[in-house]
Amino acid sequence: MNGPAADGLSERGRRTIPAPTNPMVTPLLTDMYQLTMAYAYWKAGKHLDVAVFDLFHRKTPFGGEFTVFAGLDECIRFVSSFKFQDYHIDYLRSVMPSNAEEEFFECLKKLDCSDVVIHAIPEGSVVFPRVPLMRIEGPLWVAQMLETTFLTLVNYASLVATNAARHRLVSGSSKMLLEFGLRRAQGPDGGISASKYCYLGGFDATSNLEAGRLFNIPVRGTHSHAFVSSYMSLDEIVGRSLVFADKKKVCEDFVGMVQHSLSKLQGIEALRAVFSETNQSELAAFSSYALAFPTEFLALVDTYDVMRSGIPNFCAVAVALHNLGYKPRGIRLDSGDLSYFSIQARKFFCTVENELGVPSFGKMTIIASNDINEDTLDALNKQGHEIDAFGIGTHLVTCYMQPALGCVYKLVEVNSHPRIKISEDVSKVTIPCKKQCYRIYGKEGYALVDLMTGESEAPPKMGERILCRHPFNESKRAYVNPQRVESLYKCYWAGNSGLTQEPLPSLEESRQRCQKQLAAMRPDHMRGLNPTPYKVSVSGKLYDFIHFLWLNEAPVGELL
Repeated sequence: MNGPAADGLSERGRRTIPAPTNPMVTPLLTDMYQLTMAYAYWKAGKHLDVAVFDLFHRKTPFGGEFTVFAGLDECIRFVSSFKFQDYHIDYLRSVMPSNAEEEFFECLKKLDCSDVVIHAIPEGSVVFPRVPLMRIEGPLWVAQMLETTFLTLVNYASLVATNAARHRLVSGSSKMLLEFGLRRAQGPDGGISASKYCYLGGFDATSNLEAGRLFNIPVRGTHSHAFVSSYMSLDEIVGRSLVFADKKKVCEDFVGMVQHSLSKLQGIEALRAVFSETNQSELAAFSSYALAFPTEFLALVDTYDVMRSGIPNFCAVAVALHNLGYKPRGIRLDSGDLSYFSIQARKFFCTVENELGVPSFGKMTIIASNDINEDTLDALNKQGHEIDAFGIGTHLVTCYMQPALGCVYKLVEVNSHPRIKISEDVSKVTIPCKKQCYRIYGKEGYALVDLMTGESEAPPKMGERILCRHPFNESKRAYVNPQRVESLYKCYWAGNSGLTQEPLPSLEESRQRCQKQLAAMRPDHMRGLNPTPYKVSVSGKLYDFIHFLWLNEAPVGELL
């Protein structure tokens, strides 16, 4: 829409919906050909044709059978603030062909998304291939210009959220998952996005402070090997006093108390062989860290020797803290045999609890890191372990198993005329026309099939048998008797249409939706290895129309 009315509505949108998180998300965050197409549409007088585009993915990632939809929030933020600034226009003049008319650039200055309508599946939903995640309706040139930006906002977000969800499914609901990937992410925006969407996918916290600030994600972190190796002896600790937890007394020599605790531990028969000689510089580092953070003491124990130094030194400091009324948190393992070390650490903790009468010492947290991935988690589950939390970075945020999701954005209707893209590769043939999508549930309460219908078709009803067909395979068809029917789409951007616009869910709400949907799906669809394929179908009427249009649009060859 052009003119003052459009600007007014756009201003209202900007007041109610925040701008994109990343300030680089502007109308110029797109491919050059989007603007050349926009100019060609405008030049031909087609730019105001009413178009419908579908954003969807063709294949689930990581060899699995599901995807977690993410990125919708940022797409709607982008649409609400869509506006070419003067410096954008100046740049476009410099890169567009010299014959581009000035009137086109003047039209771009007045352009916004007030005539665009966006229906989408709620963010955090479990979704499947071919089902449109978003349906974008509006003037052809505007809807076209949204393509690249939407894809870059959805592709990685959905990929990393799915990766996080898969890690959550393998680890189980009782384990804490910590995202530690910022230093290995693909640049600052990759790091911020990873933290946000890993949290959506089921992780509990991040090490990324900026993501914590932006999205209210819990943050976690203690110290690195550098902190431990920076100490050389206990003599370096100058301030040795520590107030008791009840604030009533002061321990004047906490370091001496730690040394005494170590001596007591070394005198325990069951520990004597392992705790006999520890690295004193490591003990100094742990003591210093405990003095700084007595209520949050958690130590990295593999700088020198996990069994003969790290765990004994931790126990000495932890016992001293307990004597002052504090509750130490636990340890982090960052190398070696994580299963064995965690089991031995738990045994040592339990021995200390029993021998010294330290309540709950055996229940202290054990965190593991060190290039952990899905296979590592699965192997640890099979081996047995005592790990309470996992810090996961590289394999998670880089999506090491699969670097891209492959969402696409395809035109399916213009001026109420359905359009189809035909290919010799059937997987790339599009499903034409403006559609509605439903999730149909069976007797056991699990989802059975996602069904696409033409927009004008009556929705499926509970208890009324319906024919579901594979969109391209004639022999794959089945009747379904729905026990529950869920309409998948909601309107998240109404523009000037007068439709009711759904409020955007918070990140926490999308996260909760993701966990509920994962729990509600049939387990064999969710398993990581050889999952049962989930059915995505079309109605009989839409099936017939797809093949009618396919034959109508495909050229007929001639044998000579």
